[in-house]
Amino acid sequence: MKLEDLKPAKGAVKKAKRKGRGFATGMGKTASRGYNGQGQRSGGGVRAGFEGGQMPLFRRIPKKKYFHVVNQVNYGIVNVKDLAGYEANSVINLQSLREAGKIDNHAEALRVLGHGELNVALTIEAHGFTESAIQKIEAAGGKVVNLSQAAE
Repeated sequence: MKLEDLKPAKGAVKKAKRKGRGFATGMGKTASRGYNGQGQRSGGGVRAGFEGGQMPLFRRIPKKKYFHVVNQVNYGIVNVKDLAGYEANSVINLQSLREAGKIDNHAEALRVLGHGELNVALTIEAHGFTESAIQKIEAAGGKVVNLSQAAE
């Protein structure tokens, strides 16, 4: 096979629509632009969000500056790789991670993500785990304690 023998797959290449090339094309005369107005003129058209002089939607709706989410929970997020430096069989929770400086003091709950590897058996108490984090912790011989399910 040579380069000049290569062809695109059947149906992959379509001819471009030739607008304004007569009545037989189905797109003659006005070339699908209509009869009069801004959209019919060359270079015409409206900017994004323009509604023909009507007050546009983005100006009609109320602005939510300083909008606070009700009962928002600030999660402290830690990856499995960040827990690898702890001693075997130790208990890791929100307070111990705060003291170690791994999460900030504003965190109200803890969520463990599965990025990285873990080869130490740990008991981890958190409010949320990803599936990959649970698999890696249990594969290393550790234990997962989900505090959000324990509260229910």
